[in-house]
Order: sequence, then C-alpha cells, then structure tokens
Amino acid sequence: MKLQSQKEKGNTTKDRLKKQKIGIVIKQDTLENQANTSYLGIGSNLGNKKIYIEKAKYLLETSSIKIIKCSSYYESPSWPNNNYPSYYNIVIKVKTNLTSSELFIEIKKIEKFLGRVKTKKNKPRTCDIDIIDFNGKILSFKINNDFIGIPHPRLSERNFVLIPLFEINKKWLHPKNKKKISHLINKLGVKSLSSIKQI
Repeated sequence: MKLQSQKEKGNTTKDRLKKQKIGIVIKQDTLENQANTSYLGIGSNLGNKKIYIEKAKYLLETSSIKIIKCSSYYESPSWPNNNYPSYYNIVIKVKTNLTSSELFIEIKKIEKFLGRVKTKKNKPRTCDIDIIDFNGKILSFKINNDFIGIPHPRLSERNFVLIPLFEINKKWLHPKNKKKISHLINKLGVKSLSSIKQI
C-alpha cells in the first residue's frame, strides 16, 4: 500500500509538471499569435550592397523584430535614373510586438546607423527599408515631416518588391484592392519583368 501511495504521489507530481509545461507552451503560442506580421523590403545601391542589407537584417533582429522568412537577392536598375548604380533588393516577413509607427521609427534608426542621409528623392542610398504590409491593413500616419502610407501607393508597379514577395508568399493579397500577387506580377509587363534578375 505504501509503494502504491508513493507511485500515485509521483504520478500527481508528474502530471502537475506536465500541466505546467503545457501551460507555458500555450502562453508562448498565445503571445506569438498576438504579434504583428509585417513584410519589409530592404534595398541598397551604394557600397557593398549585400553587406548593408545583411547588417540591416541583423539590426532588425536586435530591435524586437523577428525575421520569419527571407527572399533571395534580386538586382534591378535604379529607378527613375538608370545611370545610378543598380539596386539589390530582398523582402522579408517579420513578427514584432511593435506598432506600425514604432516599426517605422526603428527602421529609420537603422537606416541612419547604416549611413543613409537625407538627399534628393531617388538618389543612391546605402540602405532603404520600406514597410510593404502590416497585418494586411490599410494604414496612414505622420511622424515628424514624414507621411507614411501602408501599403505603398506604387507597390503594384514595383518589380523589386512584388517578385521577392511572391517568392516567400505566393498567396499574398494587396491590402487595398485585394488583388492576388500573381495578378499584380502579370500586369508588370515584359520590360519590367526582364529588367530584374535573381542573384
């Protein structure tokens, strides 16, 4: 009887520990589900472009932004001035507890840390990070003198965003017009599609 009692006690303790462990897992899963999902585009056309992009990825990871998926590198001509160096671009899927405005602020800090300075629009830059999508929502806000619209108003025209985005999420829908990404890519045209290559 004594041995049976000890066994039952052991089972009770084991069951309690198991329940505690399950509780922790459930808690972690709940927190993960509450995190915001965002897609970011990272580009560079100055200096060692790959190094700048890899540094940007590292700095995002150290800023409460977890990278879930990352596309291949793609090279495309600088737009609208093709005389500038070509761009390297990637798209990443991230999870973060930051709000869209907080994420934007962190991105600007990273760009500045990597040497980006305010110049004329579309000038070459060491690092450019854009919020492509944030929870599939249509958002707008103003920080200092920057007016931010998500998704970007010219997103549907940008091969260097759509093609790497398609690589990591073939089912992605445009938050505003609900068009499939495959439809948006098909509308780019032959010239646009032929001007970008995976590297």
